[in-house]
Parts: sequence; structure tokens; C-alpha cells
Amino acid sequence: MSPHAPAPYGGGYPDASGGHDPYAEQGAYAGQGTYAGGQGGYADPGQGTYADPGAYGAPGQYADPGGYPGRQDSYAPEPAAPEPVDPQPPADEPADEEPEARKGGRLATAVVFLVPTALALALILRGLGDRQLWRDEHATWWAATLSFHDLSLLIRSIDVVFTPYYVLMHIWIAIAGDSPTAMRIPGAVAMAASAGLLALLGRRLFTTQAGLLAGLAFAVVPVTTRYGQEIRPYAFAVAAVLLSTLLLARALDKPSFKVWVAYTLSVPLIGWSHLASMAVLSAHLVMILIARRDGDKIVGWAYAAACTLGMCFVIPAAISGSGQSGQIAWNNPVLKDLIDFPKNLFGAWAVAVPVMALGALGLFFAGRRALPLAVWIVLPPLATYVTAAQLHLFLPRYLLFTAPAWVLLAAVAVVRIAGPVAGAKAGTGAAARRGLGWVLVAAAVAGIAFQSLPGIRETRQNALGEPDFRGAAQLIEAGQKKGDGIVFSGVMSERRAMDYELRDDAGRPRDSLMYRTPQELGSFGALECPDSARCLAKADRLWLVSTTLDGQPFSGMPKTTATAIQKSFKVVKTKKLQYLQLVLLERTRAATDDPSEDEDDAAKRKVHT
Repeated sequence: MSPHAPAPYGGGYPDASGGHDPYAEQGAYAGQGTYAGGQGGYADPGQGTYADPGAYGAPGQYADPGGYPGRQDSYAPEPAAPEPVDPQPPADEPADEEPEARKGGRLATAVVFLVPTALALALILRGLGDRQLWRDEHATWWAATLSFHDLSLLIRSIDVVFTPYYVLMHIWIAIAGDSPTAMRIPGAVAMAASAGLLALLGRRLFTTQAGLLAGLAFAVVPVTTRYGQEIRPYAFAVAAVLLSTLLLARALDKPSFKVWVAYTLSVPLIGWSHLASMAVLSAHLVMILIARRDGDKIVGWAYAAACTLGMCFVIPAAISGSGQSGQIAWNNPVLKDLIDFPKNLFGAWAVAVPVMALGALGLFFAGRRALPLAVWIVLPPLATYVTAAQLHLFLPRYLLFTAPAWVLLAAVAVVRIAGPVAGAKAGTGAAARRGLGWVLVAAAVAGIAFQSLPGIRETRQNALGEPDFRGAAQLIEAGQKKGDGIVFSGVMSERRAMDYELRDDAGRPRDSLMYRTPQELGSFGALECPDSARCLAKADRLWLVSTTLDGQPFSGMPKTTATAIQKSFKVVKTKKLQYLQLVLLERTRAATDDPSEDEDDAAKRKVHT
């Protein structure tokens, strides 16, 4: 451990050396004067010497030239009164000690990581493919199933910042397929790993109990399941932030070239997953400044080099993405959005209130870790809210990476409050009381899980306000005939959604109004036919998929298109689904025109090429 590295915990009882919070596993060996800090060394770990060399007298006192003439290496033992030795700090006021991450070896580290990961994965995998894809997930599927050439055209106009994620999903879909279950597995693994990474981070910064409690609690909060089942990069953003922070804590605790290289490589992972997550670097900077204040002069240069090199891989995409901010220009939050932020961040008020209340209390117990964690949880939401009119980044899912820090602080508060019962001040029966401490940790996880159950059940349902495109596709497949056409009305990306739901149907209705494919436009949307009557001439029946909110199925399309359809077709059947109407129309009379085939009739081609 670097002599200048920050102590693992600084919020405990004060002592002469600025002592740290005592936990049962972290304290000095009570009643023993051999070691001072539980570090495996003697009282001065930097020197490796005995606690007080003076206790054995000065070197000259052992020489007795008069005893054996001519010999200087002999001495006659004489009783010597030992110099007083500084008393060992009491058990509840331990000296600086090594982080918990060094205790227990690799097996303990594996257990701390795997237990929360397994719990989170079990919750996420349950019903993984049941929930329908929603608009953003349809966008991921669309971009990830494009050829690399078509993807390169797409990112020139939109979503360039998600290029690494789309490439990853492109490779994954080529291997595993594009079913909802298959496409959600990468995000599920990333979010489950986040719970384990949070446990390791809590163990390194505080104690094993705090780390495990944080990891297990994060595994059961609703947003972990919700975004672990999301075909978007938010789970990867959380994992990248936690991995990077863990590597930085490791580098500050025990610097090495390999760890700093790993941290350098983690910086672009944060930016590639989501640019808003780069705000966590402000918390990293605070950690560096604290280390420099404690005397580590090298760490500043190492951090500057790591961030500079890491940012070189992010800045080009950020610059390109700044010209594409129009795609999220709709996001203009108001005060109510700020007030509802905790609920939306954690998935329910019943979870947000206790976690954030305990998290705020945890700041008082976090010692020197309090400031970096406070910056982590406070700065990103405030900064994105203040700049929302320009950057449009204030969205709970964009700021999901702040939730683990809240959970970690809450875990610190719970474990610290339990300290007098199960910690170093517990007195006799320490082993039994430590066991009681783990019981309290389990009780805290059970309480959070109980509060989270309604939210977890809700996450497995279709996204609120999203149309039932899967139900519409099933009705079409059951009732379609050769030569049917399909048209769309609304602003809910109906074409892309139905293209996904009907992707495996070789006889699916022809997209009668599509004039230019999205690939040709380098966009997520197609260009519809300027002459609707001409494009509809060969269709005897039409399936109209409408997501209009006013209940009028034709109100969500251009007036000329609606007029052409109503003039030549009559409504045969209407089926109302959740936030969607499916209307079957049949032609009333033969078309008066016999248009020749358009040599560039994109409507006859598959949307994907």
C-alpha cells in the first residue's frame, strides 16, 4: 500500500492519527501489542521495523570492551530498563489499515463478486423475453441488423455515439439471433455484473459487509431488473462506471503500471456506453485531489495521462454527436421532472425514499470517501438539469449510473449504525456479534427487496404507453391474404415496430406507401410515396396500424394519404388493442388508373437488405 494512499475508511472515532471507522473485521488486534494496524507489519509499516527499537536500548549498551579485550562484537548482558512504549490504540480506535479487498484472498473476492451477480442475474433472467420491445429497443434492433455499410450511413446522421454498442449487438445478433430473449442477454449480463462490481467497490472502500450489502441491495432494486432487460446501452454504462471507479480505487491503494493501464482503457468504455456517464470523472478527480492532498505527488500525473489517453477515443464521437442532438431535442424537463427524478431513478418511491435517506446519512459515515460519492450522486443530475435546454441529457435512464453510489452510501449507513451491536465496540462474544451483523445485512436486503417487489413486477410488463405491436402482428398473420398491403398512422415508429414483429413472416403484407427505404436515407425512418393513389393501386386489402391518441385511425397520416385511402377502401373490421387500433380495409372499386410499375418502387423491397 502506498504510504500516501488514502485510508480505506475515515468516518469513525477520532484518534491521535485521524483514525477511521472501526468494523469488526477491520480493527486492530485488540489486546495485542505486536501489530498496530492489522497490516501484517509492525507499528511502522513503511519501515518494517519493530514498534520501538529504543525498547531494547541503544546499540552501544550491549558492547562491553572490558569483558573480552580486543572484541567489539561481544557484550555482557546487563539488565536495562526498557524505554516506555506508546500504548496500542484501543480496539475501537484502530490505526490506518489495508482495505478489505486485500483480506481473504482471491476466493473471498470471487465470493463477494459472484453472490450479488448471481442474485441480480436470477431476477433479470426471469421472464426475460416476455415483455415486448418498445421504441428505443426497436431502434437498437434496426441499427444492429443493418450491414456495416448501411450502419455507417446511419451514424452519419444519428446515434453516432452508440456506434460501439450497435457494432457489439450486430455481432451478438449474428451469433444468437434477434429474439427478445437473445437480444437482452448482453444487457442482463452487464447489469448483473454491475451488482458484483458494486460489491467489490464497497469492499475496497469500506468493508466486506458494506460491499456485500450494497451489491445485494442493488441486485433487488427495480431499475436493475428494468434496465437489465433493456436492449439499450444503459446497463453497460453502469458496469463501465463501476469498473472504472473500482480500478481507480485499486490504483490509488496499490499503484502499478498494469492497474493504471486498465483504468486508462476503462475511460473510453464509459464514453462509448453513454456520454452522460462521463460525468463520473468529476468524482474520480476528487479522489485524485484527496490523494494529492495526502502527499501523493505522482497520482495527479498518472490520472492526467490516463484521462487524456482515454478521452482520445471518446472526443471524436462526442464532437460528431454534438451535431446530432436534435434527435433528443424533445427532452425539455420541467420542475416536476426534477421532483420525480428519485422515483424514476429507482423505479418506485417506496424504494427511492429509504435508499436516498440512508444514503444521505451514509455521507456522514463515509469519511474521506464522502466527497467523491457526493459528487457522483449530485453533480450529474444537477448539471444535466441546468443544461437541459442545450444538451437535453436530463433523463433518469441516462443518469442510471448514479444509482449504485446511492445504494453504496445506504449500505455504509446500515453497517455503521449496526457497528455498536456487531462491530468493534460490541465487547465480548465478538464472533457471535459479527454473525449478528451479517443477519442485519440480510435483513436490510430483505427489506429493500420487499419494497421493490411491486416495482419489479411492473418492470416485467410492457412499457407504459407503448402500443401492443405484438398483438397486432399476431392478428395480421392470422388473417392475411396474398397481395395484402400495410399502412401506418401515428408517431410511434409503427413501421419499424411492425417490421420487427413480422420479420420472420415471408408472406407479410407489402409496405404499400414506402417510397424510399431507411437504408437509402441513412435514417431510422422511411420516405412515403408522394402519390398515394398510385402506390395503393395494386392492393386489394390494407391493414392499417394506427397509434393515434384521438381514436381516429386516419388522423396520424398526411391528409392526402388519408383521403386516398378513404376514397378507394372501406373499413371491414377494427380491432382495438392497447394503445393501438388495427383496421382492415377492402377496396371498393377498381382503380381508375393503371400505373406502370415504378422502376424504383422501394415498397416492393424488404426494408432490410
